[in-house]
Amino acid sequence: MIRNIIFDWSGTLVDDLPAVWNATNYVLAQAERAEMTLEQFRAEFCLPFTIFYDRHTPHVPLAQLESWFHSRFRQVQDSVRELPHARQFLQFCRDRNLRTFLLSTVHRDHFAVQLALTGFQPYLDKPYVNVWDKRKKIHEILTENHLEPTETLFVGDMQHDIETAKHGGIHSCAVLTGYNTLAQLRAADPDLIVEHLGELRELLERNGLELKPRPKPLVESNGPVVTVGGLIFDAQNRVLLVRTHKWSNLWGIPGGKVKLGETCEAALRRELKEETNLDIHHIQFVLAQDCINSKEFYREAHFVLLNYTCRGPLSPAVKLNDEAREFRWVALDQALAMDVNQPTRTLLLAVTRRNHKSKGAAVRPLHPRVQRRSGKTRGQPRQTSKRRSPHERGLPLGPRKTDPTGARGKRRALASRLPKS
Repeated sequence: MIRNIIFDWSGTLVDDLPAVWNATNYVLAQAERAEMTLEQFRAEFCLPFTIFYDRHTPHVPLAQLESWFHSRFRQVQDSVRELPHARQFLQFCRDRNLRTFLLSTVHRDHFAVQLALTGFQPYLDKPYVNVWDKRKKIHEILTENHLEPTETLFVGDMQHDIETAKHGGIHSCAVLTGYNTLAQLRAADPDLIVEHLGELRELLERNGLELKPRPKPLVESNGPVVTVGGLIFDAQNRVLLVRTHKWSNLWGIPGGKVKLGETCEAALRRELKEETNLDIHHIQFVLAQDCINSKEFYREAHFVLLNYTCRGPLSPAVKLNDEAREFRWVALDQALAMDVNQPTRTLLLAVTRRNHKSKGAAVRPLHPRVQRRSGKTRGQPRQTSKRRSPHERGLPLGPRKTDPTGARGKRRALASRLPKS
């Protein structure tokens, strides 16, 4: 049973990624190095952060790098926000009398500002901050607070957090709300990967504070999860794609689970409204897909995906909830060139084929043999003409067929001898 939880700070309880990315690019610019895109930064940033700077700015003293970083971070840290589900999870810990600790590399000055901003202080028993290498601190925390390793869980968003948990002999849980990607976290091999702290809370509640669910007999196990997803078109025939952590940071379409007693179309309208704030119309079913334990998804799952196309409002104002990181409106052919998850690619290809088939049906010519016989192509008006007489067609007058056996004449002669009534 879990009785103690050690949290990372950045990317686990608060979202400071935009601010850290901004400050890091400022450091790179001062060091006359190329700035990074957000995706490059997430892929390359690591802890201890000295490894990152040794790789990119080996010619600059660490003290100078620290000075540049912190001077810029102070200017942008007002963008730091508590992550969705963080407060509810901390309250859950309080309600269940779980002991809570913090182990983070965040500078103590920045931590003081952010702690006041979030109001998380009452939820944390003891914070350990400004720790460059957490592996060197974990045993001290366990010993100082008399924590039983088998009852202690470390929750973080980076490989270094998972490595620290293993170094301390405690349980590990990776969340997808921070810096490292799903692939990076899988490589660290944590005990559990969750989308966010809300999912971790539900799991602990369901399993009586046990980290892993108790095995169920096959007859009690749940079946496939039915979901709906919508490819939304705007007035310019562009489609809406969203990017999420749980699908390996790949692009996909908005959607979600069908609730008990809910029709699929009602579920589609509800999910797309929740995830994009768009009201949809002109809903058309496209295809159903099996998605069984996809490696692109952050955990093993069996989905039945019901895919639709639909139209959004004339002036769509997309507002994402906490499930997606960003969105784009793109042309259909551009969408196929992007890094999309496999179910979305299957849907895009099906819609593309359907569109080509629909366009081709309107302009496809008749078979050449039919053209020669009719003298026209599809799309031209049908020409009607009055049937011409044999004389008009230059044929000889008289019977069109001969009667070599004389059968007609015999019938006429027989008829003339019959008595008239």
